[in-house]
Amino acid sequence: MMKKYLFLILINVFSISTVCADVTRENVPASGYQGSDAVLQLAYARRQGHFQIQGQGTITRLLPDDLQGGRHQRFLLLLHSGQTLLVAHNIDLAPRVDGITKGDVVEFYGEYAWNKMGGVIHWTHHDPRGHHVSGWLKYQGKRYQ
Repeated sequence: MMKKYLFLILINVFSISTVCADVTRENVPASGYQGSDAVLQLAYARRQGHFQIQGQGTITRLLPDDLQGGRHQRFLLLLHSGQTLLVAHNIDLAPRVDGITKGDVVEFYGEYAWNKMGGVIHWTHHDPRGHHVSGWLKYQGKRYQ
């Protein structure tokens, strides 16, 4: 089991380093949120995912909570690059981000998962089992994890 887990980690690290190396080769800014936007654009184009990333976006739409299984607060973010992301924030493991409205800026640190709509940011909370990197959302200076 440990060998399988290590193998998956190595594949994930290779994928992330390949995406980041390509961003650098293409002279895309590699710092700040513009750099993360470029990484997300390249990952979307290549249908790659499952890596931690920090960024920020503007809320374009608030969606109803997903109540199937673990409950998730959901909203769409528009990145500076024009790409959209669905944020799925587990409200069974982290506090709800109250007071957000369309047009608000939200920062995130979580795992990117590819989908045909632009991707999903999830794992924006702590892992109670301690197996996954803890993520967060930040709104008006307050961190939700």
